[in-house]
Amino acid sequence: MADEHIHPHDPEAGRRPVSRKTLLKATLVAVSLPALLGGGAALARDHRPSDAPLAPTPFCDDGDDSTPPQTEGPYFKPRSPERLSLLEPGTRGTRLTVGGYVFGLTCRPVAHALLDFWQADDAGAYDNRGFKLRGHQYTDARGAFTLTTIVPGLYPGRTRHLHVKVQAPGRPVLTTQLYFPGEPRNHTDPLFNAALLMNVRQAGPAKQATFDFVVDSGDSGGPGR
Repeated sequence: MADEHIHPHDPEAGRRPVSRKTLLKATLVAVSLPALLGGGAALARDHRPSDAPLAPTPFCDDGDDSTPPQTEGPYFKPRSPERLSLLEPGTRGTRLTVGGYVFGLTCRPVAHALLDFWQADDAGAYDNRGFKLRGHQYTDARGAFTLTTIVPGLYPGRTRHLHVKVQAPGRPVLTTQLYFPGEPRNHTDPLFNAALLMNVRQAGPAKQATFDFVVDSGDSGGPGR
């Protein structure tokens, strides 16, 4: 059964229909991400639900514009430490907090989904000997995650980006990259994909970003069903 709109004759609802999914989003955000709200790219939590399963894209959209995974690049290392913050003593750079949710193909939050992040440091270099600015974590019971790190530096040929692998329990891995809006190199980086832009806002001297992932979680109607 498709989700029904709540209070369809409410003037405020007329501007932006309020669905059970939207109410779920409001509840989740009120509990875990009040500081990360902001305008910008669409988020999966803003999707208007339907009976049709969605393609595994970075956003929970109507499924028409499927976004494929992106390359992991040459700097991925397995067995990163489990941690919510990649900051260590001596880490230089602009502090960045990234929060969001992992959803399945039918926009249901995925609990205990794995997220493995890695990135360049403030100078644009990767730590290939150790695990600086590398780490993995799991979504909570509501499908939410929060990462504390820094804004990555630039290096030749690439715009600013974060690498991440996302995996629902027992399902295929989505490998992709997250990008920053307003970066001049977004126009010249051959790997840049606007569908992978985070919502980013300034928060004093730091930055706060949001992004929602959509992965194959075995939802009803998804691949293999």
